[in-house]
Amino acid sequence: MSHRGKKKEKRPLSSDDSDSGPEDRGPAPKGSKKADSNPYKKAETSKPVSKGSRGEEEPSWDLGKNKWVKVREFKGQTYIDIREYYVDKETMETKPGKKGISLNCQQYQKLKSIIDEIDHELP
Repeated sequence: MSHRGKKKEKRPLSSDDSDSGPEDRGPAPKGSKKADSNPYKKAETSKPVSKGSRGEEEPSWDLGKNKWVKVREFKGQTYIDIREYYVDKETMETKPGKKGISLNCQQYQKLKSIIDEIDHELP
């Protein structure tokens, strides 16, 4: 038995359908759009503030969309940490997430040396 020959029966539209869609079918009122919809705009959340092992604030750069670059110390080694941050709903603090990478200085220097090659491969 094939379903190819059968036509799907159309249901007539009625006003009593419970799923009639949104109530506000008109255009959005003027001024409702965000003035700047750039996804890479500086985040409105608080800056992830973290102290290094020596107690001073770690240098940080915002990449947008809650992604940050930080230079941090861990077990006596310096790392360049590129990480996505999130806002803890209980404390409203910005905290580092699981998504990210920490490069040691040697890996970071290698990345810097191949940036031109990476740029060349981008559309």
